[in-house]
Amino acid sequence: MQYSVTATSTSKLKATLDIKQTTIVFGITPATSETLANPAELFLSSLAACILKNVERFSEFMNFEYTNAEITLSATRLEKPPRMDDINYILHIHSTDLHINLSLLKKNIEKFGTIYNTVMKSCAINGRIEINTGKLNT
Repeated sequence: MQYSVTATSTSKLKATLDIKQTTIVFGITPATSETLANPAELFLSSLAACILKNVERFSEFMNFEYTNAEITLSATRLEKPPRMDDINYILHIHSTDLHINLSLLKKNIEKFGTIYNTVMKSCAINGRIEINTGKLNT
């Protein structure tokens, strides 16, 4: 498989990513740091999207249903050299199915996620998956 994106920037303003029929605006200046996503946040977003895509994929293979899933990621930025490190996530799956094999789902996400495996080669990723049926289970 091959992937392609086009990105453009406007000096002292903002930048955009064009991917298929989607345009994503992101910040490139200090003035937009509070209002537009920055490249580090886009990086984390890519990992989040990979994990959520695999929840959908493995819900079919593992035969479970869910209404929605949400993920929160955080990371530490190191200074020298500047890079991301120590990514942590919590994935909440909203489902009435209490028999989802969370350890198998996590193993599949870690083994078959393209972005997950790419990122894992450069920094630590730690996460947990929780089922939410109205109250959070650990």
